[in-house]
Amino acid sequence: MVMSLHAKRLTAPRVLKIPKRVSRFIVKPSPGPHPAERSIPLLVLVRDVLGYARNAREAKRIIKAGKVLVDGRVRKDHKYPVGLMDVVTIPEAEVSKVVVMDTRGRLVLRDIPPEQAGTKLCRIENKTVVKGGHIQLNMHDGRNLLVRVKNPEKPEEDVYTTGDTVLVDLSSGAAVGHIKYEPGSLGYVIGGRHTGEVARIEEIRKVRGCQPNVVVLSKGSGRFETIEEYVFVIGEQEPVLRGVFEE
Repeated sequence: MVMSLHAKRLTAPRVLKIPKRVSRFIVKPSPGPHPAERSIPLLVLVRDVLGYARNAREAKRIIKAGKVLVDGRVRKDHKYPVGLMDVVTIPEAEVSKVVVMDTRGRLVLRDIPPEQAGTKLCRIENKTVVKGGHIQLNMHDGRNLLVRVKNPEKPEEDVYTTGDTVLVDLSSGAAVGHIKYEPGSLGYVIGGRHTGEVARIEEIRKVRGCQPNVVVLSKGSGRFETIEEYVFVIGEQEPVLRGVFEE
């Protein structure tokens, strides 16, 4: 099977908040930390989302000049996939934004304070034990964090579980915060009917077999259920990122 190198606007993933009838084709994201159906190519982000370029040529010039940073690193690939919770910074324009989802399931950019642009929320997808008994945390954006333990027999440093969120310092790559995936925490819904909503986790129902676990959340006086995969923990009493998520 031959994979297409091109993508059409009319059939572009619904996560892209772009006009559909401007031109026939659109940039297809290259392989990277986020899947194609849940990411924005960097060129599309600069031109269509941020509006800093009138056409692809201008957007490529901005990107190739190293003026756009994603998670604190200069990205010069105009097809680079930018996804959920990525931090986009344009120093010359003094712009710092984070990628989140709106209530229609589309990836959008929200302003964040400059002092928070150096950190990022990462969800733990799974854990593995590596050589020496240390713990490797595998994150939703493809990065790995190593938790060194003194005694593999009693790894007291391993306080993390799958589904937890880690606040990562983008300059050092180290964990500087930890939010537990547990009842009482604030969950951000990233899929299903309640996409883009913030609600408090009331219950986590473990389901035996191949079916996903169910999470019960409350918002105001109402309650709803969704699957575990759709819940991204963003804080305990309040969201860690201020003014970003829709309440």
